[in-house]
Amino acid sequence: MRAAVLTQFGAPLTVREVPDPETGGGEVVVEVLAASVAPYAAEVFGGKRNYPLVPPVVPGVGAVGRIVHVGPDATRLRIGDLVWCDSTVRSRDDAMTPDITLQGWSSRGEGGARLAEYMHDGAFAELMRVPTENVFPLPTVAGDDPARWAALTVHAISYGGLLAGGLAAGETLLVSGATGNLGSSAVAVAVAMGAGRVVAPGRNQAALGLLADRFGPRLSPVPLTGDEATDRAAMSAAADGPIDMVIDLLPPSAPSSASRAAAMTVREYGRVVLMGGVGMLGGDDLALPYPWIMRNSITVRGQWMYPRTANVGIIRLLASGTLDLAPERVRSFGLDAVNDAIAYAAAHGGPFDRTSLTPSAG
Repeated sequence: MRAAVLTQFGAPLTVREVPDPETGGGEVVVEVLAASVAPYAAEVFGGKRNYPLVPPVVPGVGAVGRIVHVGPDATRLRIGDLVWCDSTVRSRDDAMTPDITLQGWSSRGEGGARLAEYMHDGAFAELMRVPTENVFPLPTVAGDDPARWAALTVHAISYGGLLAGGLAAGETLLVSGATGNLGSSAVAVAVAMGAGRVVAPGRNQAALGLLADRFGPRLSPVPLTGDEATDRAAMSAAADGPIDMVIDLLPPSAPSSASRAAAMTVREYGRVVLMGGVGMLGGDDLALPYPWIMRNSITVRGQWMYPRTANVGIIRLLASGTLDLAPERVRSFGLDAVNDAIAYAAAHGGPFDRTSLTPSAG
């Protein structure tokens, strides 16, 4: 098969012939129809983000594909099925605290690194090997535009964060980082889940306008100034009432003060979910006041990716049309243009901008 290979950090990906993946028990092989190209992929492959990938590696996180081989322990999946391939691979020998690797992308700790040695290659290839439990059937309509449905990579993450915070219908949510690629997804998913109001802070006026146009009165845009006290007051005022939950999806380049300003708008007994990259490339720690957390009974939790069950929920939201993919701007690239796709994604990382690689299309 043909695949795009990261041979070393800082070098362009190389498209070349590599051996077809071989499966053992508990695995399937899919033909990759479309894989999402993250806006920050260039930072990963350039080494800026210091991800624990070990070249040579076929990168790429998550895919829409068709099954070409099923293992002997699969009882419902069939060759030819259209499926979503979740990249979040968990070790099978500890159900309570499994090690995790993001196939073809990243991993957590020593155990995750060991798992990545086995589940090494990702979605930037014509074929991909995937654990059976990471494959989820898609509705027939997804086959009409798999490049658009590859946005599952983004929407599943934001959905997982909202589930972690227990977002309920009618609640007010503040999305810290709302004007970004992932943050805008959280806005759309929250509205689809029934949020009564979404507060969307950001510095990009054009992006704020786009969000306001799409979601109407349920969206409260807040232009940020960079002054922590001023911004906190503006976000609180825009909610027109208590803020039940804050989800932080700011990138590594954002200062911790921006995360803190957003987090401290939450009401008494409110919830704060941290999913972004603040501090991952250095900078100050997130310093939330102990007395404020304790006296207001605030719940603060981190969430990396999402539980496996979230895949079913987000697919249902998309299949029903409750979460609408139609407004998203999608640009597709064939496998030979993988480096063009990476550059395009870096330059088009705004709200609802999606870049997809379509390996099996040539």
